[in-house]
Amino acid sequence: MVIVDNATAVENVRRMGTRSGCDVDTEKKEDGTFHIHLSKKGEKAPNGTTEKFPVEPADFSCTTVGPLVVVISSDRMGRGDDELGHVLMRSFIHTLLTLEPLPETLIFYNTGVKLTVKGSEVIDDLKEIEASGVSILVCGTCLNYFGISGDLACGIVSNMYDITSSMAAAGRLVIP
Repeated sequence: MVIVDNATAVENVRRMGTRSGCDVDTEKKEDGTFHIHLSKKGEKAPNGTTEKFPVEPADFSCTTVGPLVVVISSDRMGRGDDELGHVLMRSFIHTLLTLEPLPETLIFYNTGVKLTVKGSEVIDDLKEIEASGVSILVCGTCLNYFGISGDLACGIVSNMYDITSSMAAAGRLVIP
């Protein structure tokens, strides 16, 4: 059983269950929550009847080979409101500190390089990430373009060959 508190979540779980070949029954409760019951279609219950029984949880373990690489191409996250985008990027970078295991490499290019320089609101988090052994590659062409090469506060000045090689070798590539 899955418990959610909004109609959008109900629809998302219903779609996932249907795609997985499950019967989906939804019950709206007086407290505003929804109880969603997923059961395998046509499976026999342990007592031999055709009663429904819970679906086993999906296995989302990662089977890819290669490191986790995070690519940050902007000083904001998403499109739309710039102020919100900056808030989201600060939160994203701070949250990277909680990942286990940490990414092997962070790559910064385009306006993302502005996050790696003196005065950046996330520089303390990036320094802590780097001190934890994460390699931080910062596009030298981008630093030069924005005239901030002398302000680099963490990471190493890199080139497109290193950036491309790191991305190609990644087992998982995250681009917020």
